[in-house]
Amino acid sequence: MDKKRDAAATIKDVAEHAGVSPMTVSNVLRGKGRVSEETRRRVLEVAEREGYRPNLAARALVERKAPTLALMLGCITNPFYPEFTLATNLAALRHGRYLLVCNTDHEQDGGTRFLEEVGGSLADGVLVANHGDLAVEQLREVEVRGIPVVISIWELPDEPPGIPCVAFDSKAAGRIATAHLIELGHRRIGAVIGSPKTGIHRGRYRGYRDALRGAGIRPSAADERFASDSYESGYDTTIELLKARPDLTALFVSNDLPALGALNAAADFGLDVPRDLSIVSITDIEPAQRSRPPLTTVAIPTEEIASKSVELLLALMSGHSGGKSVVETSTPFLVKRGSTAPVNKRATSAA
Repeated sequence: MDKKRDAAATIKDVAEHAGVSPMTVSNVLRGKGRVSEETRRRVLEVAEREGYRPNLAARALVERKAPTLALMLGCITNPFYPEFTLATNLAALRHGRYLLVCNTDHEQDGGTRFLEEVGGSLADGVLVANHGDLAVEQLREVEVRGIPVVISIWELPDEPPGIPCVAFDSKAAGRIATAHLIELGHRRIGAVIGSPKTGIHRGRYRGYRDALRGAGIRPSAADERFASDSYESGYDTTIELLKARPDLTALFVSNDLPALGALNAAADFGLDVPRDLSIVSITDIEPAQRSRPPLTTVAIPTEEIASKSVELLLALMSGHSGGKSVVETSTPFLVKRGSTAPVNKRATSAA
């Protein structure tokens, strides 16, 4: 076996075997300079045969352009974020870029360090999912330093953050989910919101209340609980709400992960879903399809958000964003599964 195949081949190795200069090899691999078709084909064949792999760090230093985009997440253990990361990575690869992912674990210091150390060095632009638990002002400081930043998954397109973002209409998602329960005949509808009232799910919460008012149902704070976006919080909060409001026939949960907790809480509370209690949520993560019963949810356009986020970031990096600060996605849509059903008339009349 050729000793050079035991280690990664270099540009000099490829040049030696192809009978050309290292500069010619570099031009072929980067698609630059004037190189004959025959030479280009020979260099690429040798590079493939010798197992050449580009040194991305060296290329970044020479070209002063990183081949990577950065994605900052708050919590990679939330099932939504691996799905979103996969979609974003595929979108980046379509544009010849690699994705560098940082999980801040909801620590602001971690996000700040990531932006300071990675943005503009290992990556020429940064995508921040749900603004990464950082204040928008902190992201603006990064922008001022000349590092393009895009907020992915912004939830309130009518309230722009002042930073380029890709937004879906979370209020519409909340209205659609709640309207589904109303159409099934439910009037006593509770809510478990996976954030504080003014937190990240505030748009979904507003949509829930808008749908109730539109149907002539007065929203009641007694029927609402504010939790965190986790399975455990969804479980505990649902138990608390059902103890306080046993007459509820349906539950709106602002995100799938706490909704999965709500499903198990209802079962442990002795309720059959959906006969005794219908549960609807928002997002449509993969586990929502496999729960028992499968979760009725309003799907957000995850792949579209990822694709448009990458496109917007690349446009900002090239200076051709067209001045767009908010890129909107298609409207979320209802996915009917087994966790919702028409209101149980017998239970309603007995209450």
